[in-house]
Amino acid sequence: MKIGELARTTGVSVRLLRYYEEQGLLTSYRTAGGHRHYTADAVTAVTRIRSLLAAGLPTRTIRDLMPCFLGDGPVLDACVQGHLETQLQDLDSRMADLRHARASLSGLIDASTRASTPSPV
Repeated sequence: MKIGELARTTGVSVRLLRYYEEQGLLTSYRTAGGHRHYTADAVTAVTRIRSLLAAGLPTRTIRDLMPCFLGDGPVLDACVQGHLETQLQDLDSRMADLRHARASLSGLIDASTRASTPSPV
């Protein structure tokens, strides 16, 4: 399938498909005319890439995980479970940091609002 057809089928832009290929997430072969062509399993690969990106995984991690899928579905080999759990812990930590930053910012806004509001006499 040509890159435009893959883009239409998956809803992913041609530019993004090229990026996936540059990152080693997706493979194609070139015709004699230099056009990219993809095998039928490229649709599944793009779907997997999108789901892993949506889970917050960086492309370098996704590249390592792509060969670990079992069958055509979203199930990954058990050997990557620890890696996924580490990613989840990192995400939880970043979320806690964001909650703390939000609370601090909210406190600053409240203090500033109180300071700039005249007291009733």
